[in-house]
Amino acid sequence: MNYYHQIYQSTAELPAQWNEVAQSSIFLQTDFLRALEESRPTNLTISYVGIFQDTELVAVAFIQQIDLNQLETFGVRDSGLKIIIRDFLFKNYAGKLLIVGNNMLTGQHAIACRPDISQASILTYLKERVCKEYSEQHLEIFKDFPEEELPNFADSSFDKSLRFTSQPSMFLTLSEDWKKEKDYVDALSKKYRDQYKRARKKAEGIEKRQLELPEILELESRIYDLYAHVARNAPFNTFFLAKNHFSSLKKNMGESFRFFAYFEEGKLIGFNTLFQHDELLETYFLGYDPSIQKEKMLYLNMLYDMVGCAIVNGFKHIQFGRTAMEIKSSIGAIPVNMYGLMEHNTPLINRYLDKIFRFLEPEVSWIQRHPFKS
Repeated sequence: MNYYHQIYQSTAELPAQWNEVAQSSIFLQTDFLRALEESRPTNLTISYVGIFQDTELVAVAFIQQIDLNQLETFGVRDSGLKIIIRDFLFKNYAGKLLIVGNNMLTGQHAIACRPDISQASILTYLKERVCKEYSEQHLEIFKDFPEEELPNFADSSFDKSLRFTSQPSMFLTLSEDWKKEKDYVDALSKKYRDQYKRARKKAEGIEKRQLELPEILELESRIYDLYAHVARNAPFNTFFLAKNHFSSLKKNMGESFRFFAYFEEGKLIGFNTLFQHDELLETYFLGYDPSIQKEKMLYLNMLYDMVGCAIVNGFKHIQFGRTAMEIKSSIGAIPVNMYGLMEHNTPLINRYLDKIFRFLEPEVSWIQRHPFKS
């Protein structure tokens, strides 16, 4: 491989051809990267890697360094002795993470290549050359690759890496027959049509509207409070968003980033966010008032609104991300496994990484629902 690379710390430094090479993912293009640069979590450092052949940019990569020791809590999944052991292991042996990819998103947003360049050769180059420049990190992770791309990790440089999968991503492909939201509802079996009607009945009186940048800025403190409630009660966290994160995304990405707000008697009680690119609608962070969420079935109504938004705007797929798999499956999403590779910088720990990972990341038990008539 006659490649060489350049590591950049700012989007202002990126070569002019960056977006052309990164066109397969909006999360590798400069609008998103600039927004993240302006509003990144305080415990997260970002690097951009340009890989060149001769003088031509042929591949780009996104790298995050995450310092877990800066977090007050890793989440509320465990309790008692297990949480003490978990926190000790994270702080002392996995506190510094090197992630080839984006830990704030679901999916392969690690690399993009020119069509004539082998993805396998770029991954091997990153492993053998680029990751070596981050030797102070405890754990090196190549994140969220689909199963069909796993053969690209066949090089012997990955032999010591643990292949793993955790919670699946929930994915919905919309039927071509759904021209409006009612068509989707009609496709549901009676049990799930009743669930839809019950949720919509509970949400009567709630005003829903899309916010533009001035309103997001005006409501920024309340937005952050709603997000923080959900984040602090998540099973596991590696970061917390900056307060200006959503306004920065809207400022930099325009209509590619959509912010939907829910009001009751003029007060903001919840929100969800979406990215749109090509035929895919991708869900992002959300927040809600815990005193209202259950009574109004707010989260379930948000999921139905996302489906309705996709149908009305002609999208073909929705990426719902991880977590809350059962309720997402009740609106029609199906699980899709994503895979990663990790390697610890201490050989003895790396030898037992599989057992340690299974202790720290237990299998989540849930029932997949099948809401459609056929």
